[in-house]
Amino acid sequence: MTQDGTVGRERVVAAAAELGLEVDVRERPPASSLEESAARLGIEPADIVKTLVLKRSDGGFVFALVPGDRQIAWKKLRAVLGVNKLQLPDAEQALGATGYERGTITPLGSTTAWPVVADTSITGRTVAMGAGEHGWGAWVDADALIAVLEATVADIT
Repeated sequence: MTQDGTVGRERVVAAAAELGLEVDVRERPPASSLEESAARLGIEPADIVKTLVLKRSDGGFVFALVPGDRQIAWKKLRAVLGVNKLQLPDAEQALGATGYERGTITPLGSTTAWPVVADTSITGRTVAMGAGEHGWGAWVDADALIAVLEATVADIT
């Protein structure tokens, strides 16, 4: 369940349909690490995209789409956004900002359509990302996702 009482993956599918985006939501087997998860899914760790919600100093939020095998380069991301400070919100703030629990966050169906910045390395392929619900993943063409979300594409890792 999400904050508003709907099932997360249903919100993701509905949001994708509204945007005209094809998304394949599948059950994801439990795993104890990124590498194990990728192996069980038959993909590379870089094909699993983390959606991070970050709090801006003005109180707003932004989504960062980062490949699983990379970390955010905070200086690069701050420069792209033109801000001096960003922080990871606590679990309650992240839920309040998106309607999704940590580990399930996705820009698709978020309760607020925050700006999105996607790392350049996710382009040109199909990626797996959160589907709004634990134990589920959404497979999507990264370029189509970036287009419908009007995401900024930049080197942020």
